[in-house]
Amino acid sequence: MEKILILGANGQIAQIVRQQLLADTDAQLKLFLRHASRLSIVDSAREEIIEGNANNQSDLERAMTDVSIVYANLGGGDIETQARAIVAAMQATKVKRLIWISTLGIYDEVPGAFGRYNNRMLGHTYLSTYAAAAQIIEESDLDYTIIRPAWMTNKDEVDYELTHRHEAFKGTEISRKSIAAEVVHLIQSPTEGLRDSLGINKPNTDGDKPAWE
Repeated sequence: MEKILILGANGQIAQIVRQQLLADTDAQLKLFLRHASRLSIVDSAREEIIEGNANNQSDLERAMTDVSIVYANLGGGDIETQARAIVAAMQATKVKRLIWISTLGIYDEVPGAFGRYNNRMLGHTYLSTYAAAAQIIEESDLDYTIIRPAWMTNKDEVDYELTHRHEAFKGTEISRKSIAAEVVHLIQSPTEGLRDSLGINKPNTDGDKPAWE
């Protein structure tokens, strides 16, 4: 039986992933977050809440005991520090599979007017920090998949397409439910997406900026 560690388990995408894994798999879930009181157990036979700091390697190593997959749904200005700690903890505990949520634009892969909009709105500091975190993961020996979402919505839909590491990014938006569906798919398909970086977008949403802007 698969045991999955969800880092940043209170995040919006992580919560959808959690629900889908409980509904569609028999996986055991370790729910890691900074303040444990923010979550409640749904299935006491399959879930465990772990309070810890994703910047702290010892906290991460403790959480990774008997884990086969790490799904990281983290963010913030310390994302590079978190990436470094997670890679080190996974290497120390011999866990190989990592699914990492990043952002679009870290490779300057978003073309045209939307690329310029994205760079302007997210800013150089944000993008360079997320790019540095991705580089730490890519230079490791882990079986990683990096996911780079378009601008996110809360639409109740699963409708997406993927681009790969050296391909131009497509589209401008994506539902969080679609991102979660791809995460669950990767968890259930252990040979897919290995050592790749996947852009994810809703088809036919190309434009100069997201539709709601």
